[in-house]
Amino acid sequence: MPFDGPRTPAIRGGRCLVPGRDWDLDEEDVPVRAARRSRPRTKIRPKHEHARTGFVTAVDRGRYTCLVDGTAVTAMKARELGKQSIVVGDRAFLVGDLSGREGTLARVVRIAERHGELRRSADDESATERVVVANVDQLVIVASLIDPPLRYGFVDRCLVAAYDAGVAPVLCLTKADLGPELIAEAESYYSQLDLTMVTMRPDASLDELTDLLADKENVFFGHSGVGKSTLINRLVPGADRATAEVRSIGKGSHTSTSTVALHLPGGGWVIDTPGVRSLGLAHVTADSIIKAFPELERIAADCPRGCTHTPEIGDCALDAEIGPDDPLGGRLASFRRVLASLAEAENRY
Repeated sequence: MPFDGPRTPAIRGGRCLVPGRDWDLDEEDVPVRAARRSRPRTKIRPKHEHARTGFVTAVDRGRYTCLVDGTAVTAMKARELGKQSIVVGDRAFLVGDLSGREGTLARVVRIAERHGELRRSADDESATERVVVANVDQLVIVASLIDPPLRYGFVDRCLVAAYDAGVAPVLCLTKADLGPELIAEAESYYSQLDLTMVTMRPDASLDELTDLLADKENVFFGHSGVGKSTLINRLVPGADRATAEVRSIGKGSHTSTSTVALHLPGGGWVIDTPGVRSLGLAHVTADSIIKAFPELERIAADCPRGCTHTPEIGDCALDAEIGPDDPLGGRLASFRRVLASLAEAENRY
């Protein structure tokens, strides 16, 4: 009976091992499986030309609330954004389901170029910084005159951050009813700065502050317990930002736990941030701060390269140009006080 063996013969050393069959084979006779082809990788990404623009009003654990033509849309970050952050105030480009219905989810595919970025340090012991808000016009520094007391150093560091970001600073002093004698002291301390100051008393009119905030994007910064959330609840009825009493040791409790943008009834936005202990200043330089002092910046153009604009170096053009009786002396002193607060922040890390 003829052998009905396998179609592919068993082979050893080029010889066929199937009974009744005898022939020589070489490597060309061995079947080779074709390599599996994979789709070539490409760096080309979809352009999303029809993406809609939204305003990021809140960030919560990887979900972003964006206002798109008046509709609140929940979105996630698209893969092509990689590690790029998305913060409150961003202008985001979105695709997907933009209906805003419960359970729907859009995608943020691009972020528009930012201006007015403000950063904060990760904590008191770290130099790591992250952007907390973007595209703001004004930084409203909320500080109480008493209980807790006004911390001039913290206000100065806020001014450094505002000047560096090109954001107009506003100093809002709360609890003026508890320490009216301290108002003149604060006004004198900041008299040489281009700084708008307003004072707040409970149940007093908010017209002055409302006019300053109208049609602008404003971010509120301040220590816990200074009355920031209480003030925002008055500015934006229905905001329901949590408030708490100041603890007996003179420090406030952290009541606001997230950054959120709230629409002002008269137009514009107020962005409430959690109570902060430290602002990110590691990226700030003396040359970026002096831009907020244009009359000094003109003189400083003659300074040697890398000048820190401090009197210790001895060859700063500001000292050569501005004498003790010069009207700019007060401005120079204020500028250097702000620089000193920057140096203080750097020495903490």
